[in-house]
Amino acid sequence: DSNQFIAQQETSFLAYAALALAGRSLPHVQDGLKPVHRRILYAMNQLHMTNKSTYKKSARIVGDVIGKYHPHGDSAVYDAMVGMAQKWNYRYPLVDGQGNWGSRDGDNAAAMRYTEARLSKFSEVLLSELGQGTVDWVPNFDGTMKEPKTLPARLPHILLNGVTGIAVGMATDIPPHNLREVGQACIHLLENPRADVAELCQFVPAPDMPTDAELISSRADLQKIYETGRGSVRMRAVYTRDAGDIVVTALPYQVSGAKI
Repeated sequence: DSNQFIAQQETSFLAYAALALAGRSLPHVQDGLKPVHRRILYAMNQLHMTNKSTYKKSARIVGDVIGKYHPHGDSAVYDAMVGMAQKWNYRYPLVDGQGNWGSRDGDNAAAMRYTEARLSKFSEVLLSELGQGTVDWVPNFDGTMKEPKTLPARLPHILLNGVTGIAVGMATDIPPHNLREVGQACIHLLENPRADVAELCQFVPAPDMPTDAELISSRADLQKIYETGRGSVRMRAVYTRDAGDIVVTALPYQVSGAKI
């Protein structure tokens, strides 16, 4: 009957929503990564692509990710990889790219057969303790090998590079923060487990974007964002005057100069 049909639909939709939340759209709090980003880094690590190794073609990396861990389209994997290599997109890039990786004006990266990549030095924060029994392992999509459930991040990476994700009925948009500030706050919290948000805001006063624009939100507004998890961070461009002309030298985070 109709009631039974509705109940089946609710069950099916909830299962799909949970899968989309955990398996695709939102980051894990432990390492701040979505599955596609985690699998790219792990695949590159398995290819022994450290920051000191030679660059490898991006197509080789994407092929490994799709064939072993992430059975989805190559464009989805490559787009995620491009984002991790863009210095104006990530506060601490996880991929060290060589070639045309796009521009902040919205220009696309070259095709993956042209670009080359290796892991950035910062990726060691996420990968260096991988072989020390620090994380759980799960079967890959066809059960032929294991992959890490999360990466053993030595710092709360979800705050360092931030993340944007939209899922079924839920979304997140976490801005990036400064590594040293977050590290000092972690030390303080370990030594003072009952520290409140106002106390931690002395160490982490505001987000720290990869671009040089000015953050103009008040300290009170920023603290409220940290307390509630809701709000907006206001930024403005930096400019100088040159013989009567206004010269913009820095744009707000994730704002394209071409669109302006």
